[in-house]
Amino acid sequence: MQTLKVGDKVTNFTSVDEAGNTIKLEDYKGKKLIVFFYPKASTPGCTLEACNLRDHYKTLQDHGYELLGVSADSKKRQSNFKNRFNFPFPLLADEAKEVINIFGVWGSKKFMGKTYDGIYRKTFVIDEAGVVKHVIDKVKTTNHAAQILELED
Repeated sequence: MQTLKVGDKVTNFTSVDEAGNTIKLEDYKGKKLIVFFYPKASTPGCTLEACNLRDHYKTLQDHGYELLGVSADSKKRQSNFKNRFNFPFPLLADEAKEVINIFGVWGSKKFMGKTYDGIYRKTFVIDEAGVVKHVIDKVKTTNHAAQILELED
């Protein structure tokens, strides 16, 4: 599977968020979009990352960004995650891995000596025309918003 790279046009996608709302890439046409992929809702690293983005959401919006979080969790698990931590942005419940596959963030991972398939923690910054402007491979979970904003310099 090929991970999207800077300069790639993102294929339009349709998915559902934690509340069952239909979310399409075309909904964000003309806007800058941050799509962050995380392995599993409510796990320590994913919680730190999403809470950091929540805490700096207004600043990100002031810079013109919209946010979408994506994992392969169920709507129920995503809803519990969003409600527990009061996230102001949608969390896609990509159980069929359609969005995950479009971005190419599924594959072999290693943890504590074991190899398994899972979601790569990656963030994509997409411009108003749907083109990837930045890919963050090494996400700093505790300082992710600043990591994104630094890309503007």
